[in-house]
Amino acid sequence: MSQPSGFSVRKHISTSEEESAECIEITATILSIVFVILTFPVAIFFCIFIVAEYQRAVVFRLGRLRRGGARGPGVVFVLPCIDDVTIVDLRTSTFDVEPQEILTKDAVTIKVDAVVYFRLQDPLSAVIQVVDYKESTMLLGQTTLRNVAGTKMLNELLAQKDDVSHMMQKILDEATDPWGVKVERVEIKDVRLPIALQRAMAAEAEANREARAKIVAAEGEKNAAEALKDAAEIISESPSALQLRYLQTLTTISTERNSTIIFPFPIEMLSGFSGQNKK
Repeated sequence: MSQPSGFSVRKHISTSEEESAECIEITATILSIVFVILTFPVAIFFCIFIVAEYQRAVVFRLGRLRRGGARGPGVVFVLPCIDDVTIVDLRTSTFDVEPQEILTKDAVTIKVDAVVYFRLQDPLSAVIQVVDYKESTMLLGQTTLRNVAGTKMLNELLAQKDDVSHMMQKILDEATDPWGVKVERVEIKDVRLPIALQRAMAAEAEANREARAKIVAAEGEKNAAEALKDAAEIISESPSALQLRYLQTLTTISTERNSTIIFPFPIEMLSGFSGQNKK
């Protein structure tokens, strides 16, 4: 089956354009080399770029990406007037997500901010696919924070910050992958509540603490009463134990600086006196 004539014409035009572009590039390259030779050694300062270990250079010649991908680290040689160099940093960078006013799932208005750690893993995509990968990632982080936090209850957001951070990191990493950006970590910095809500939560927490304190005090009194009851039953079964308890009480009183000392009076002596009166 023969190809349509229109397709053949377009293919011929495209081939002609590529050939003309290659001719222009070759001509411009030759002229640039001649210019460097004529202006040597001054032009050499405009032809050499030093790319550090943590950097990469993306070189365009007459608007086209040069073969070989990103250059570096080391010395990168370019031709003046026809080459354009963009240097990107591969180190991990951070940016703060400004406090976002968010309406939680339980209709509470709060302000949440975060910090995002990211780095470049594909310099070519970061330069070609997006105008400004840093600003784009920052704006995407703001919208992602609002979207993720808006699906959580207030208590979940306060108690499960790590889950929210992991969810944001996963969403941002998937969204920025076409830009050559790797989101390594996301941390929720602060959750700011309205003043009225803070006071209500503080009052509720104080009431809960007082209730628990009363329960603990009541349980302590109950245990102490049971222990005293058991001790009294044991002592009542042995008169000698009761006398020893009297002596311990006297020793305790004597060690204190009191002007008045009370001596415990054995109850058995009263029973003896009551017997004599009857006689």
